[in-house]
Amino acid sequence: MSVAVLLLLGLGLLQAEGRRNRCFFNRTQEYCVCYNLSEETIGSIIQCLPATVVEFQGGDLEKYIAFPIEDLDSSAIETLDSLTIQKIIIGNVLVPEILLARVLRFFSYTHVQELAFESCIFQGTGNWSDMDGQNLPILSLSFHNVTSAPLTGQEQAFSSLSRWLGTLEELAVTGSRITSLPCAIGRVFRALRSLDLAQNSLGDGSLSPTFCQGAFPQLQELSLHHNNLRSYHSMCKGVELLLELQHLDLSHNELMADPSSSCQWAASLRHFNLSNTGLEEVPTPLPPNLEVLDMSHNHLRAVDISLSSLKKLFLNQNLLQAVPSVRNYPMLDTLLLDNNSITELPRDEVKLLGRLQDVAVADNPFSCSCSGAGGLQALAAAGHLGQGWPGDYRCHSPAQYQGWPVARVPVSVLRCDPAAVVAPVCVTLALLGLAGA
Repeated sequence: MSVAVLLLLGLGLLQAEGRRNRCFFNRTQEYCVCYNLSEETIGSIIQCLPATVVEFQGGDLEKYIAFPIEDLDSSAIETLDSLTIQKIIIGNVLVPEILLARVLRFFSYTHVQELAFESCIFQGTGNWSDMDGQNLPILSLSFHNVTSAPLTGQEQAFSSLSRWLGTLEELAVTGSRITSLPCAIGRVFRALRSLDLAQNSLGDGSLSPTFCQGAFPQLQELSLHHNNLRSYHSMCKGVELLLELQHLDLSHNELMADPSSSCQWAASLRHFNLSNTGLEEVPTPLPPNLEVLDMSHNHLRAVDISLSSLKKLFLNQNLLQAVPSVRNYPMLDTLLLDNNSITELPRDEVKLLGRLQDVAVADNPFSCSCSGAGGLQALAAAGHLGQGWPGDYRCHSPAQYQGWPVARVPVSVLRCDPAAVVAPVCVTLALLGLAGA
């Protein structure tokens, strides 16, 4: 096997330092992990050839910067083409970009569709001219906890990679202290469907430049959780040019619901995650055609909105004291209200909740009056209460039932609605009296 092939598969050839220095193949999972391969033990990489996923951990690539990497001969190309490897993971290594630029073009002879870098440091700048017009089979590219030179000023490198990056479908740059992406770089990703920028340092002012006119024109899924976003209005304005966006995750940002906002979300948006954002009230406007809305783990005390297309509403872990009216959501099939301050379910709402497939109201301070316990028992009997019933449904009041499982509270017509029993008895006695006369 040629040196170029080994570099392509191993990007981790190096002197071991007291750790395992060989590959381990799990035949059942078709997964192979290599630790700090040395030139003396490079033969162990052979067992990775049947794998579909190969992971390389640790290494020192600097010693190969000046190593001559020539074009592959026909036998090397056939070897690469015969491999079943679909994903390569490279972790805990210093990657000289000049070496990566020289090796990456050989991926065109493989069937690798996913390439991931984890806890890596990218050093220097590479000459990417050899990638001009080059196609690669890689459709998914991810970087987690990586360090590199600022992206600003590297537009030329991205231009050389544009033929390949223009076909990329999934990109993740997470936990890497990213503050923005230059507009010109976003325009290179013409076919990108999914973009994950979670756990970075994006702020309100970085959104509009990142998602500028022409950037990410086919983007459908965007994850921005765990960033430094603050303004709901700025967030809306920042992504308003993403006309194909369907899934948006803003969770774990401290968002402020602006008192009034003229911004309109893309009509394509279907899934919206606002969980763990510190919201004390429902922000407006909401995307008009939502099917899934997650506002769990916030500080909401009331929810009074109408969404005609909504199918799933997650409001668990809030401060709600009443069930939001299901009348406002004619298509709703799932409603989660666990861990709120709800004491009972009104009788008219119980009837409406009965048409849903899944209702969860566990761990609320229930008043086990006739209406409080009866409504929950009726929903459970009809099979509408989801996970948590009956163990996580306990009475908070009255005193005689405090701590009781709601399921055990006696709910009978005689106890809860004696009038319903007394009235028929009185009518019957009256009729008997008339008959005797």
